[in-house]
Amino acid sequence: MTSLSVETLAAAGTGPITSAGNTQLGIAVLAGIAVIVLLITRLRLHAFLALTVGSLALGVFAGAPLAKTISSFTAGLGSTVAGVGVLIALGAILGRLLADSGGADEIVDTILARAKGRAMPWAMVLIASVIGLPLFFEVGIVLLIPVVLLVAKRGNYSLMRIGIPALAGLSVMHGLIPPHPGPLVAIDALHANLGVTLGLGVLVAIPTVIIAGPLFSRYAARWVDIPAPENMVVERASADSEHRPRFGATVFTVLLPVALMLIKALVDIVVNDPDSAVQRVTDVAGSPLIALLTAVLVGMFTLGRAAGFTRERLSGTVDKSLAPIAGILLIVGAGGGFKQTLIDVGVGQMIMDLSKGWAIPALLLAWLIAVAIRLATGSATVATISAAGLVAPLAAGMSTTETALLVLAIGTGSLFFSHVNDAGFWLVKEYFGMTVGQTLKTWSVMETIISVVGLGFVLLLSLVL
Repeated sequence: MTSLSVETLAAAGTGPITSAGNTQLGIAVLAGIAVIVLLITRLRLHAFLALTVGSLALGVFAGAPLAKTISSFTAGLGSTVAGVGVLIALGAILGRLLADSGGADEIVDTILARAKGRAMPWAMVLIASVIGLPLFFEVGIVLLIPVVLLVAKRGNYSLMRIGIPALAGLSVMHGLIPPHPGPLVAIDALHANLGVTLGLGVLVAIPTVIIAGPLFSRYAARWVDIPAPENMVVERASADSEHRPRFGATVFTVLLPVALMLIKALVDIVVNDPDSAVQRVTDVAGSPLIALLTAVLVGMFTLGRAAGFTRERLSGTVDKSLAPIAGILLIVGAGGGFKQTLIDVGVGQMIMDLSKGWAIPALLLAWLIAVAIRLATGSATVATISAAGLVAPLAAGMSTTETALLVLAIGTGSLFFSHVNDAGFWLVKEYFGMTVGQTLKTWSVMETIISVVGLGFVLLLSLVL
């Protein structure tokens, strides 16, 4: 485990915008978060508006001038969107190409054709993990659930035995692996190395998804034994396969940005020479922007052209992919504004003052903060962004590996116990035709297992790296 304790916190920025004491700041933080929770859960206000109002409330409660609070919020919003906005857009384009071209269906059909019997839950994990890399969680669910229901019906499998592994694969990708918005924002806020975080995230994700997916699904199937709801099962036309991109080309395109970023991280570690031509090339090719842009451009040929898309159809696909992410970009940006407001009112210094002498490890503290916000707001992305802002001072004296593990600790905490204030909870409930109690016993428990087991592997890595 990292030798850094909470004692090592240092205040960020040039100085707080308020002279409030620790008690007032603590109350202000709780009040700001409470405003966000109330607006999202009770008044059903959009998360962007809730985060904006909550940031302003935080500044008011902390005694900061309103003008400076507004400046902090807008600066944080702008820097966050500038840092990750283009990456989210590129990820959305790649995901849309994958879905519209039939590449996702090709991956699903190819793997399912080779998986039978006991191998089926493992196949579902593989499908969800591969497809979930470039797709947002909600898009992944919409894309995969019909496949899950169809496989369960045709193969006479328990719905939970097939569904839980697929959901686990999607959820782990969403919480731990860039280019998903949460991990990207945490990496940006903590100034972590994306390649190292991605590599360590994969190490944590593999055993975590195995335990929370195929292994837990055995018990989930006993607790909730229900068939696939007939009204949700959609038979897919076999003729669709005539104009799909090939399996190998599809997988290559999906994994291309991940491979480029991992190669960059590996070269940085092995070569470790900024003057090296090899490192300079990999630093450019493996940067998130270039890696994702490369995958999108390649995907236009390996996915779009292979599916017979004209130039107009490709242009239309790009247009359709960008419209739905406007809300996501605003939420992520507002979360960055809230994070910056937390920093500027002096929360980092407050945590340092209050935590002197605490023995709680930094990774555990980050996880607990993310868990608290996740339980309160129901949003993994909001939990990740807010927790990253609160613990950002922790990363000041950390090594590259320690900072990456801090990002992963926040990511695992953000997935803890999805319940009735989470849109994903209701999406899973309705698609699978479960009651609230059944959803809590399956989906919610699975999310908790991912969170706790993921933290365990993060802590384990901190002991050996």
